[in-house]
Amino acid sequence: MKKNHILTIFFLAVNLFGAQVLPAQTADDGKILEREQYRFAPFEKVEGLEKILSKQEYETAVNDPLFEMQRLKYSSDDLPVVAYLYKPKETGSKKYPAIIFNRGGYIRGNIGYELVPFFHRLALAGFVVIAPLYRASDGAGGKDEVGGADMDDLMNILPLAKSLEFVDLKNLFLYGESRGGMMTFQALRNGFPVNAAATYGGFTDFDSLINANPKLYEPLIKTIWADFEAKKNEIVKTRSAIAWADKINTPLLLMHGGADKSVDPLQTLNFAQVLQKLGKNYELLIYSGDNHVLSKNQKDRDARAIGWFKKHIKQ
Repeated sequence: MKKNHILTIFFLAVNLFGAQVLPAQTADDGKILEREQYRFAPFEKVEGLEKILSKQEYETAVNDPLFEMQRLKYSSDDLPVVAYLYKPKETGSKKYPAIIFNRGGYIRGNIGYELVPFFHRLALAGFVVIAPLYRASDGAGGKDEVGGADMDDLMNILPLAKSLEFVDLKNLFLYGESRGGMMTFQALRNGFPVNAAATYGGFTDFDSLINANPKLYEPLIKTIWADFEAKKNEIVKTRSAIAWADKINTPLLLMHGGADKSVDPLQTLNFAQVLQKLGKNYELLIYSGDNHVLSKNQKDRDARAIGWFKKHIKQ
């Protein structure tokens, strides 16, 4: 993930602190409007890809004949938004457990190139992957509020998944990176029906995040919300899972880099302490010396998440 995307994700979101129920959905929410094969370019043609991936891992994933990636457009609040679907080419009559992956970053473009090795690891373990990009990304309309109305784009993945005959609906899981960790926590609070969830680099206390670097965050906050001071408590509380940890009743795997410069590891450590006091089902893993997205331990990170999800598979 590029540095500017990592830095911008933490101070953008609006929405009132909502009820802990699934939002009302229209008949079209989650409906697949367009579906096409994702077209991969040669490794050297993707600008900056060499900074985050090796050519070997990219080509291994792209050239695996057993899997395919599709770019979907689906309806969410009457907006056509984009999601990636990574699956076996031949599904037959088999049902696969599904991981809903919540990306990091703010508004992104075409990022399938950087995600495909990651998706490939999850698919090799037997999972289908569905990854919403959220409104305003990859050419979609609307405004990305990073935890506001865009939460509907995540929640509407549920009816989308129900329309896929190869998805085992009794075995759904959430996996969140950075901003996607916050989205994952909100989805759990709002009743997204998954067996378990995992996050890495997620923030749980928005106010502490702002206060840790006000010179960086405050100018951007004012750009997003002219009335931020008047609505600060609502905006902060919505994305601060530490304030409503009692609403989370799904098994959680929390991972964080001990040398994370974007989100203090204390965000996860403090959250885990609250979960501990509440008697919640969670596991905690801090990777000493690793960064925000656990670059040094990507394979172990995903193996831990896969193990966590398989532990909660329903037969």
